[in-house]
Amino acid sequence: MPENTSSKHTVVALVENQPGVLMRVTNLFRRRNFNIDSLSVGRTHRENVSRMTIVVDSARANPQKIMANLLKLVPVIDVANVGSDLHVSRDLALVKVRSDDAESRNALTTIVERYPARIVDIGPKYAIVEITAQEDRVAQCIEELEPIGIVEMVRTGVVAMGRGTRILDSSYERAAQPATNGYHV
Repeated sequence: MPENTSSKHTVVALVENQPGVLMRVTNLFRRRNFNIDSLSVGRTHRENVSRMTIVVDSARANPQKIMANLLKLVPVIDVANVGSDLHVSRDLALVKVRSDDAESRNALTTIVERYPARIVDIGPKYAIVEITAQEDRVAQCIEELEPIGIVEMVRTGVVAMGRGTRILDSSYERAAQPATNGYHV
């Protein structure tokens, strides 16, 4: 069953790993007045290819239009709406909370045991919790940590991959670019 049944679309794009690509993709969303809920970008197993995972609100965005517009951009190699198929998605958060008394430490331990989370650092005043899970589970954990006293937090944004046989085209080879002196590199 799909992991994400919310009112969001999760679009994954393979793009050329070069300067300016992120700006071109985000400008496309800006021009269409689509708010990006989450954006994660990272290199793939191919040196010249990066993978973008973009989550947008379904009430404002049509995934077919998003994918068609993304494919018109030259540095975009392949696009898929993984949110409409079986997929695996994860979000990572680091949350720094108060840990300056026994009560807060006990509450912290109890919460962490209920989630795919762990305490990665603990000191006399603060502890850092790491949680990696589906976006809604991360949000639930953060909500439970709030009464302890969150002092700092960062989230990676969602990354997603379709299950089954659909694979984005990772066999892409960048065409030779003309050099400024007229020779190909």
